Order: sequence, then structure tokens, then C-alpha cells
Amino acid sequence: MISSAAKTPLEDIGYLARSDHRVAALDALTERPRSRTDLRELTGVSQSTIRRTLRTFEDRHWIRKDGHQYEATALGAFVAAGMRDLIDRFETERKLRDVWQWLPIEASGFPIGIGSDAVVTAAEVDDPYRPVNRFVSLLRETDRFRFVGFDLGLLEPCRDELARRIVDGMETEIIDPPRVAGYILSTYPEHCSGPRESDTLTVRLHDDLPPYGVAIFDRRIAISGHDPESGTVRVVIDTGAPEAREWAESMYESYRRDSRPLVPELVAE
Repeated sequence: MISSAAKTPLEDIGYLARSDHRVAALDALTERPRSRTDLRELTGVSQSTIRRTLRTFEDRHWIRKDGHQYEATALGAFVAAGMRDLIDRFETERKLRDVWQWLPIEASGFPIGIGSDAVVTAAEVDDPYRPVNRFVSLLRETDRFRFVGFDLGLLEPCRDELARRIVDGMETEIIDPPRVAGYILSTYPEHCSGPRESDTLTVRLHDDLPPYGVAIFDRRIAISGHDPESGTVRVVIDTGAPEAREWAESMYESYRRDSRPLVPELVAE
């Protein structure tokens, strides 16, 4: 028999979610035993509020009292872990909600869950180059750089920094569509000359690349999404999550296997 007043799981979830202090208190009690005063200071609520909360937790068998301290039961720890997972999911969804349209990753197998620790940098009306600037900051922190996908809107604005880093020794491999490689070679010969003469740049060609970009740095990976009408970069999402890197490495290698080396003389301008 359920000892609490809640009649459905959603009512229990609603009870916890209606006040931030309830989740915080239960979470804190899974870490170590705490007194009522400890919890009141941690959550910032009144003495009467924390007293009612602890009484309700006890009714649900989520916590037990030992002298002047409270601690989570195995049942309470189970509930707290579930709420953390749920909150993480919604935090991820909130990060991706406004930029999802620029990230056509529905069919790519991209693990959405990695967004929980991701940095999402979206273009703003008063700062359209925010994603590019974030990308440049990642370039400056890596000694090896690989990129596959739609790159013109991203790499063209940071061509100075990219060329400088390649000449300085950054090991770089880019998989491009032939038309993009031809455009870059013909439009920016002065930027291409130094990198092409170095031993650190490799350009490969692929005829059917994804309509977004995947970049792999030393410690992070990044996904870039662009507006197909204007070609401008709308968002860059970067993360250091191991599962994200595994996905990015797998995707990169799958396109690399079907790519071919760049032969400048054969690339149509």
C-alpha cells in the first residue's frame, strides 16, 4: 500500500518538481547524512518548510531519521538518481530546442544525450559571428584538427587563423566536396599556398557529404549547423563527452574511407 497521498507516479514527480528545494534536499541526503539545519541552510527555505518536506520524504520512505540527522534510503537514492537523469534530459533539450532546426542530425545516429555537457554557441542578431569565434577558440587549443561536412560558411571566415595554425604545425585533414575545394583554391590562393606547401595539411574529396559539419579537436568535438539559404553558420555545439567523440570519430572515418586525395589540377573551379 502506498503511504503517500500521491496516487500516480506523475503526482510524485510533480511533488518533487514543484519546488527546487525538494530535489536539492533529497539529492543532498544521498551524499551523506545531514541535519535539518544543514538542509535549511543548503536550500535556503524556512524551518517550517524543510520540516514539512522531511516529513513527506519520511512518509514515502525516501529518507530515514537517525538522531538529529537524516539520510536517504536506497529507495530515496533511486528516486533522486531518476530525477537527476530527468532534469539532465530537459537541460539538454533546452540547450538544443532553439537550434535544432540548424542541426539535421535526425538520421545520423548522433547521441542527443551528450548535449548535457555541451557548449552551445548560436548566432545572434547583434553577434552573427559568435559560432565562428567559438570555433576559432577551439582551433587555437588543438594540435590536430579534422573536419568533414559543410565547411564553407565556417572555415572561410576563419581562413586567416586556420592558415596560420596549419603553417605553425597543426596537423590538419579536411574532407571537402570538389566544388568547395575548387572554390577555396581559386578564391584564396594566398591563403592556400603556405598550408599546401607544408607537410601538415591533407585535403580529401567526397561527393556526398552531410549538410552540417563535424570537427574533431584534441580534446573536444564540434558540430556546426548552417542556414541552407544563406550558407551562414547558425550554431556550433562542442563537447568533450567520450560518447560524442566516439560518434564523431566513427562518422569521420566512414566518410574518409570513401574519399579520395585532392589533385588540384583535376578540381573544377
